Amino acid sequence: MKKVAILILFMLGCAISEGHAQKVALKSNLLYDATTTMNLGLEIGLARKWTLDIPVNYNPWKLSDGKRLRHWGIQPEVRYWFCESFRRMFVGMHGHYADFNVGGWPDWSFISDNMQHTRYQGYLYGGGFSVGYSWILKKRWSIETSVGVGYAHIVYDKYPCATCGTRLKESSKNYFGPTKASVSLIYVIK
Repeated sequence: MKKVAILILFMLGCAISEGHAQKVALKSNLLYDATTTMNLGLEIGLARKWTLDIPVNYNPWKLSDGKRLRHWGIQPEVRYWFCESFRRMFVGMHGHYADFNVGGWPDWSFISDNMQHTRYQGYLYGGGFSVGYSWILKKRWSIETSVGVGYAHIVYDKYPCATCGTRLKESSKNYFGPTKASVSLIYVIK
Protein backbone atom coordinates (compact mmCIF):
# COMPACT_ATOMS: atom_id res chain seq x y z
CA MET A 1 0.00 0.00 0.00
CA LYS A 2 2.78 2.39 0.96
CA LYS A 3 4.59 1.66 -2.33
CA VAL A 4 1.43 2.40 -4.32
CA ALA A 5 1.00 5.78 -2.58
CA ILE A 6 4.66 6.69 -3.17
CA LEU A 7 4.42 5.74 -6.86
CA ILE A 8 1.28 7.86 -7.31
CA LEU A 9 2.85 10.86 -5.58
CA PHE A 10 5.97 10.48 -7.74
CA MET A 11 3.87 10.34 -10.94
CA LEU A 12 1.87 13.37 -9.82
CA GLY A 13 5.05 15.31 -9.03
CA CYS A 14 6.50 14.51 -12.45
CA ALA A 15 3.29 15.62 -14.14
CA ILE A 16 3.12 18.93 -12.28
CA SER A 17 6.78 19.75 -12.95
CA GLU A 18 6.37 19.02 -16.70
CA GLY A 19 5.27 22.52 -17.68
CA HIS A 20 3.26 25.61 -16.88
CA ALA A 21 0.46 25.50 -19.47
CA GLN A 22 -0.97 22.03 -18.96
CA LYS A 23 -4.67 21.57 -18.35
CA VAL A 24 -6.00 20.34 -15.03
CA ALA A 25 -9.50 18.94 -14.60
CA LEU A 26 -11.67 17.74 -11.71
CA LYS A 27 -14.19 14.98 -12.31
CA SER A 28 -16.87 12.88 -10.68
CA ASN A 29 -17.91 9.44 -11.91
CA LEU A 30 -21.72 9.48 -11.97
CA LEU A 31 -21.84 5.65 -11.81
CA TYR A 32 -20.09 5.77 -8.42
CA ASP A 33 -22.43 8.55 -7.34
CA ALA A 34 -25.38 6.23 -8.10
CA THR A 35 -24.03 3.75 -5.51
CA THR A 36 -23.49 6.53 -2.89
CA THR A 37 -19.73 6.16 -3.37
CA MET A 38 -17.93 9.45 -2.86
CA ASN A 39 -15.41 10.01 -5.62
CA LEU A 40 -13.16 12.67 -7.05
CA GLY A 41 -10.79 12.48 -9.98
CA LEU A 42 -7.93 14.75 -10.94
CA GLU A 43 -6.66 14.67 -14.50
CA ILE A 44 -3.46 16.47 -15.45
CA GLY A 45 -2.24 17.23 -18.96
CA LEU A 46 1.28 15.87 -19.44
CA ALA A 47 1.76 16.77 -23.11
CA ARG A 48 -0.38 17.68 -26.11
CA LYS A 49 -1.82 14.14 -26.37
CA TRP A 50 -1.03 12.65 -22.94
CA THR A 51 -2.76 12.95 -19.55
CA LEU A 52 -2.59 11.35 -16.11
CA ASP A 53 -5.98 10.58 -14.54
CA ILE A 54 -6.11 9.87 -10.78
CA PRO A 55 -9.60 8.91 -9.56
CA VAL A 56 -10.16 8.06 -5.89
CA ASN A 57 -13.37 6.63 -4.42
CA TYR A 58 -14.65 5.93 -0.92
CA ASN A 59 -17.82 4.33 0.42
CA PRO A 60 -18.01 4.17 4.25
CA TRP A 61 -21.72 3.38 4.50
CA LYS A 62 -23.24 0.32 6.16
CA LEU A 63 -26.92 0.03 5.28
CA SER A 64 -29.54 -0.77 7.92
CA ASP A 65 -30.60 -4.06 6.30
CA GLY A 66 -27.13 -5.58 6.74
CA LYS A 67 -25.89 -4.87 3.22
CA ARG A 68 -22.36 -3.55 2.92
CA LEU A 69 -20.53 -1.96 0.02
CA ARG A 70 -17.74 -0.41 2.06
CA HIS A 71 -14.56 0.26 0.12
CA TRP A 72 -11.95 2.76 -0.92
CA GLY A 73 -9.94 2.58 -4.10
CA ILE A 74 -7.61 4.36 -6.46
CA GLN A 75 -7.14 3.73 -10.19
CA PRO A 76 -4.46 5.94 -11.78
CA GLU A 77 -4.38 5.86 -15.56
CA VAL A 78 -2.04 7.20 -18.25
CA ARG A 79 -4.03 8.23 -21.33
CA TYR A 80 -3.17 8.83 -24.97
CA TRP A 81 -5.65 11.09 -26.79
CA PHE A 82 -6.03 10.70 -30.56
CA CYS A 83 -7.02 14.36 -31.11
CA GLU A 84 -5.54 16.37 -28.23
CA SER A 85 -5.73 16.13 -24.44
CA PHE A 86 -9.27 16.20 -23.03
CA ARG A 87 -10.90 16.00 -26.50
CA ARG A 88 -12.63 13.07 -28.19
CA MET A 89 -11.26 9.50 -28.11
CA PHE A 90 -8.50 8.11 -25.90
CA VAL A 91 -6.92 4.82 -24.87
CA GLY A 92 -5.41 4.27 -21.46
CA MET A 93 -3.43 1.96 -19.24
CA HIS A 94 -4.49 1.84 -15.59
CA GLY A 95 -3.48 0.26 -12.32
CA HIS A 96 -5.80 -0.21 -9.37
CA TYR A 97 -5.81 -0.89 -5.65
CA ALA A 98 -8.81 -1.17 -3.32
CA ASP A 99 -9.74 -2.32 0.18
CA PHE A 100 -13.28 -3.70 0.53
CA ASN A 101 -15.85 -5.03 3.01
CA VAL A 102 -18.93 -6.17 1.09
CA GLY A 103 -21.85 -8.52 1.73
CA GLY A 104 -25.59 -9.03 1.87
CA TRP A 105 -26.12 -8.28 -1.84
CA PRO A 106 -27.79 -10.39 -4.54
CA ASP A 107 -25.49 -12.92 -6.19
CA TRP A 108 -23.66 -10.77 -8.77
CA SER A 109 -20.17 -10.74 -7.38
CA PHE A 110 -16.89 -11.60 -9.08
CA ILE A 111 -15.75 -13.17 -5.80
CA SER A 112 -18.59 -15.58 -5.12
CA ASP A 113 -22.00 -16.73 -6.22
CA ASN A 114 -23.18 -16.62 -2.58
CA MET A 115 -22.80 -12.90 -1.83
CA GLN A 116 -26.30 -12.56 -0.36
CA HIS A 117 -25.53 -14.73 2.67
CA THR A 118 -21.82 -14.03 3.15
CA ARG A 119 -19.45 -11.12 3.64
CA TYR A 120 -16.03 -10.62 2.08
CA GLN A 121 -13.30 -8.38 3.44
CA GLY A 122 -9.92 -7.85 1.82
CA TYR A 123 -8.01 -6.01 -0.87
CA LEU A 124 -7.30 -6.19 -4.58
CA TYR A 125 -4.70 -4.89 -6.99
CA GLY A 126 -4.01 -5.15 -10.69
CA GLY A 127 -4.17 -3.27 -13.95
CA GLY A 128 -5.76 -3.06 -17.35
CA PHE A 129 -6.46 -1.16 -20.54
CA SER A 130 -9.31 1.20 -21.33
CA VAL A 131 -10.92 3.15 -24.13
CA GLY A 132 -13.05 6.26 -23.77
CA TYR A 133 -14.49 9.37 -25.32
CA SER A 134 -14.96 12.94 -24.07
CA TRP A 135 -17.63 15.35 -25.30
CA ILE A 136 -17.10 19.08 -24.66
CA LEU A 137 -20.30 20.68 -23.36
CA LYS A 138 -19.02 24.22 -22.75
CA LYS A 139 -15.62 25.87 -22.42
CA ARG A 140 -14.90 24.29 -19.02
CA TRP A 141 -17.45 21.43 -18.86
CA SER A 142 -17.29 17.96 -20.44
CA ILE A 143 -18.86 14.52 -20.20
CA GLU A 144 -16.64 11.47 -20.55
CA THR A 145 -17.33 7.75 -20.85
CA SER A 146 -14.78 5.01 -20.40
CA VAL A 147 -14.66 1.20 -20.11
CA GLY A 148 -11.72 -1.01 -19.28
CA VAL A 149 -10.69 -4.64 -19.03
CA GLY A 150 -7.82 -6.17 -17.16
CA TYR A 151 -6.63 -8.23 -14.22
CA ALA A 152 -7.10 -8.09 -10.46
CA HIS A 153 -5.57 -10.25 -7.75
CA ILE A 154 -8.12 -10.43 -4.93
CA VAL A 155 -7.14 -11.43 -1.38
CA TYR A 156 -10.06 -11.82 1.03
CA ASP A 157 -11.50 -13.31 4.20
CA LYS A 158 -14.96 -14.89 4.00
CA TYR A 159 -17.52 -14.53 6.80
CA PRO A 160 -20.80 -16.50 7.20
CA CYS A 161 -23.17 -13.53 7.03
CA ALA A 162 -23.18 -9.81 6.32
CA THR A 163 -22.89 -8.90 10.02
CA CYS A 164 -21.05 -11.92 11.53
CA GLY A 165 -17.51 -11.67 12.80
CA THR A 166 -16.30 -15.31 12.72
CA ARG A 167 -14.02 -15.88 9.73
CA LEU A 168 -14.77 -19.00 7.66
CA LYS A 169 -11.70 -18.93 5.42
CA GLU A 170 -8.89 -16.90 3.90
CA SER A 171 -8.52 -17.08 0.14
CA SER A 172 -7.37 -15.33 -3.01
CA LYS A 173 -8.54 -15.24 -6.60
CA ASN A 174 -7.25 -14.06 -9.94
CA TYR A 175 -9.84 -12.15 -11.93
CA PHE A 176 -9.81 -11.28 -15.64
CA GLY A 177 -12.61 -9.14 -17.04
CA PRO A 178 -14.10 -5.64 -16.76
CA THR A 179 -12.06 -3.45 -14.40
CA LYS A 180 -13.42 -0.01 -15.17
CA ALA A 181 -16.65 1.76 -16.13
CA SER A 182 -17.27 5.48 -15.93
CA VAL A 183 -19.60 8.23 -17.01
CA SER A 184 -17.91 11.32 -15.61
CA LEU A 185 -18.85 14.97 -15.33
CA ILE A 186 -15.69 17.06 -15.80
CA TYR A 187 -14.76 20.63 -14.91
CA VAL A 188 -11.55 21.92 -16.53
CA ILE A 189 -9.77 24.26 -14.10
CA LYS A 190 -7.19 25.63 -16.54
